[in-house]
Amino acid sequence: MGGLRTWAALPVVCALAQTPPVWAETPDPFRLFATCTGRLSAQMEHQWLTSDPAADQTQARREAMAALLVSVTPPGQESAAMALRIEAKVAQAGLLTRAWHGRDAWAARRAEGLLADCAALMLG
Repeated sequence: MGGLRTWAALPVVCALAQTPPVWAETPDPFRLFATCTGRLSAQMEHQWLTSDPAADQTQARREAMAALLVSVTPPGQESAAMALRIEAKVAQAGLLTRAWHGRDAWAARRAEGLLADCAALMLG
């Protein structure tokens, strides 16, 4: 029976692996900046835990993305922004954990791709 469930999940996994850049799926700047801020937070924390020297650069990018988020957050939607950030952070942290501890190549590629989408939004 386990094999049937694996095959049933295959289209979902394939779809996730082929998703378009974050800005194509989420043209709303509020959701876009909140999601990227969360992803960058997860990356920064992962880099701290693994003593990655790139953590300072990631922290600067996260702070810049958070500033963009503040600039587009509608009044009264601060808690919604935080919820989106947390949701994205948890998802990204899950990918990073799978990649680091489980040596999951797909999770590593997915995490890198999602961060690349966010990085593409920023200059420098």
